[in-house]
Amino acid sequence: MASLHVYFVLVIIKENNFETKMGLPCVLETFTSIFETGNISNKCCCELFALGKVCHSALVKRTLENPLFKDLSPTTIIANNIQTWNNCLALINSPSPSA
Repeated sequence: MASLHVYFVLVIIKENNFETKMGLPCVLETFTSIFETGNISNKCCCELFALGKVCHSALVKRTLENPLFKDLSPTTIIANNIQTWNNCLALINSPSPSA
């Protein structure tokens, strides 16, 4: 069933031209971070920020509107969405270790 969910998200991404800003591996990593359980890498955080908060939030909203995701708690998903965004913000803004 997870593969069907990922397929749906990929359709939304294609419809909205989001794939030009975010590669497939990062789309899957971000999806997992929000809709399942997982972490998001620095690289994918950078791609998520390039996508932008408005597009990112629209993607999450459209995903939640799909009947495939009717069993998910919108409150939990929105909280995960905010947490993923804030974690990325902290990761990107953290100072790099000195060489």
